[in-house]
Amino acid sequence: MSPRQACLECLQRDPPALLEAALWIAAEHDNQLQPAHVLSDLHSLQLQVSAGLPALPARELAQPLLRRLAELDFQENDEGVTRPRHALIHEVLRHRRGQPLPLALIALELAQRLDIPLQGVNFPGHFMLRVPGADHLLDPCGGRRLYTRDCRDQLYRQLGPGAELSAVHLQTADAHTMLQRLSRNLRLLHLQQDNLEAALKDAERTLQLGQPNLLDHLARADVYQKLDCPQGERYDLEHALLFCEEEGLRLQLSQRLRNLARAPAMH
Repeated sequence: MSPRQACLECLQRDPPALLEAALWIAAEHDNQLQPAHVLSDLHSLQLQVSAGLPALPARELAQPLLRRLAELDFQENDEGVTRPRHALIHEVLRHRRGQPLPLALIALELAQRLDIPLQGVNFPGHFMLRVPGADHLLDPCGGRRLYTRDCRDQLYRQLGPGAELSAVHLQTADAHTMLQRLSRNLRLLHLQQDNLEAALKDAERTLQLGQPNLLDHLARADVYQKLDCPQGERYDLEHALLFCEEEGLRLQLSQRLRNLARAPAMH
């Protein structure tokens, strides 16, 4: 079974094996990685976290769990430059530095093992967590509580002062959504390093993990363009057109397809 197939198989379980699936994503980029070994080693981290939690009902342990991880030096990347290792889950476990999403995936795995209720929230620009039914979100990077005003401020920083906070920004993220977001993050990070083969793997996986959309098809078309693969680029441009409702963009995509049709065949 390939790492991609193993990742998708993890999502068919009940409940989905989220962290294991993320490890299989990492295995696509590191053929030395053995997800089973990482999962086995995670037991020692579970014991460390559990030993530092207060004697409270499980519903009140989500924030202490995140604070405990911060005490154990699991922190948001502070290097100034974000690299693929800050999104690859085995590297985040090894170096204890990463983006909010992989830090959240680690917290969700530990919460599940310790029977602590916790959910992912697909907030723009900065992945969040939430205890079901709570009136606030939790920052996976340290456990800070985020109320409506904090969320609005975060949204302004990400999308600009004209953005309006709505229920869609606070939706619970299922396993497919989280791994699709992880794949998009990795695609961008690999592109920044001009690792086109890795970016193509991430772009393909993004389309497999959830409902395809305009931007995902355009992103893969751009990778194919950089790889001088007109057939793949054409496929994604044609599918992007099916989702496109903006007239100006439709004209641009149509022109790009015409340019591809006029390009000399490669032999």
